[in-house]
Amino acid sequence: AVVSTQSTGRDLTANILLEAGCKDVEVEPQLLPISGETFNYRSAITENSARLDVSARGVWSPLDKVYTDIRVFNSLAPTNNRQSVDDTFRRHEREKILNYNDRVIQVEKATFMPLVFSTTGLMGPKAEVFYKRAATLLSNKTGHTYSDSIRYIRLRLSFCLLKTILISIRGYRGNCFTRFNSYDNDFNLII
Repeated sequence: AVVSTQSTGRDLTANILLEAGCKDVEVEPQLLPISGETFNYRSAITENSARLDVSARGVWSPLDKVYTDIRVFNSLAPTNNRQSVDDTFRRHEREKILNYNDRVIQVEKATFMPLVFSTTGLMGPKAEVFYKRAATLLSNKTGHTYSDSIRYIRLRLSFCLLKTILISIRGYRGNCFTRFNSYDNDFNLII
């Protein structure tokens, strides 16, 4: 269930970044091999075949590259139920940062952003910052207001989570992911 949620969220994130005008958007980019670098944490991912979910240029600045990795957790699971939702988000974001941040900074010379979601539709603080920036880029490119752009992104993320949760419950029925073109649709919806 989590794998299908991550892959759908991954594809959606890549699609949003493309719509927002980011360059060099890649899905599951392979990280450069390690050549003698040492990392601060033992939990750092050191395999040469390591991949993250999405990378893109132009999110924070025109030439800066960002790598993202998505995690979806069940906030009602026994392992997450003992903490507050905020603490659970912080824990999952911290795990991702410990695993990938040093490698992305030292080897890729880029920035890393963990995108953490709960199955109940919430997103972590870093994901909020990331998608708010994507909404700003999208509104600048399309001419729509920022509020319309962030509503559009949140709506698509909500449906993405809902779709994948339903798939995990009843199984997959239908075609593979199809790219949604926002230019063919008016997303100035009243919700």
